[in-house]
Amino acid sequence: MDETLTLIPSLPNDLAALILSHIPFSQQARLKSTCKSWRIFLSSKTLFSLRAANFSPSRLSHLIAIFPEDPSITCPYLFDPEYLAWHALPRMPVNPHVYALCNFASLSVGWHLYVLGGSLFDTRSFPMDRPSPSSVAFRFDLSSFAWNQISPMLMPRGSFACTAISDSNQILVAGGGSRHTMFRAAGSRISSVERYDIEKDEWVELDGMPCFRAGCAGFVVGSGEEREFWVMGGYGESRTMLGLFPVDEYYRDAVVMKLKDGGRWKEVGDMWEDGERMRLGKIVVLDEGDDHGVPGIFMLDGNDIFRYMMASNRWLKESWVPRKAPHNSSFGFVALNSELFVMTLLQGVDASQIRRSRNRKGNTLLYLQIYHPGKKTWRSSVATPPSNCTLDFTTAVMCTITL
Repeated sequence: MDETLTLIPSLPNDLAALILSHIPFSQQARLKSTCKSWRIFLSSKTLFSLRAANFSPSRLSHLIAIFPEDPSITCPYLFDPEYLAWHALPRMPVNPHVYALCNFASLSVGWHLYVLGGSLFDTRSFPMDRPSPSSVAFRFDLSSFAWNQISPMLMPRGSFACTAISDSNQILVAGGGSRHTMFRAAGSRISSVERYDIEKDEWVELDGMPCFRAGCAGFVVGSGEEREFWVMGGYGESRTMLGLFPVDEYYRDAVVMKLKDGGRWKEVGDMWEDGERMRLGKIVVLDEGDDHGVPGIFMLDGNDIFRYMMASNRWLKESWVPRKAPHNSSFGFVALNSELFVMTLLQGVDASQIRRSRNRKGNTLLYLQIYHPGKKTWRSSVATPPSNCTLDFTTAVMCTITL
């Protein structure tokens, strides 16, 4: 920031900067027009560095990044569940040759959002109605508020496991294929694993998984030399029903790689017995783990929440969602600031019947049911999505970011 610009008259700039850094992210946009110096400061990396250095994690802004559809066509949004505030992000750069991007991965590292891979249709391929996996990767900088294309992945992939190692500025991806949301089955599968070095802008190939796996979930367990990359569930081979319809064969196990020296994979046995469930539900990870660096791993399966017990390799029921999703709809599921957020859309509901809402009857409402695993308690909240935001949690892609 230009030192000649005054943030608050009669105050030193370093003190004024500290004061302005207390403004929650969701409220900053409306204050940027106050004056030139505020616009520059509230759009600088200095702001994020000050917040990270002076605020405890609980006092930072914990936001949910929501990608309703192809981010090159539909604006992504940042949603602040504390202030029930929405902030639209610019669309991702458009490639005129491709369309209908879906099944991509999104995650955050620092004040950057990443969009990696996915499945799409390419007008240059034949046949044109067959989806293709993508290796393209983009990064959104919340200080400059701009998208930048980064080095593409070595292997194109959609519906894959993806996680970040924030303290070492790395991203891990594993598995995937070409499955598109327009098709319930078919598509390719791969076993490839890669690591992205953020500082070098470079992808490096790691040992592949023991088998092809797509539609899987990934996360990191442990720290230092004991750090492991876990990949759970997903689907591999497929079979045909009545000789015509392709049906996925879902995995009930997990595979684990010890990250030291790009270690080999080991297989973990089945996580449930026959008849318990057909496939893994939606997986989220709470970073606040136990003394051994094991995070809290939770799954939303229907209306029930399960916790993964690593010692027994089993899923145990943790709780159930108080209010079920309406018919023909699904839940969104994210972990944020030590809590689990279960989100659904309510159509034409009288909002006066729902606590903490001032919306009128007939609006589409975003209903949040929030569970605290430590306290074993539920609370709820209601927000009104932007009028031009069409959400379907079956296909929407979400991640969280802390600023």
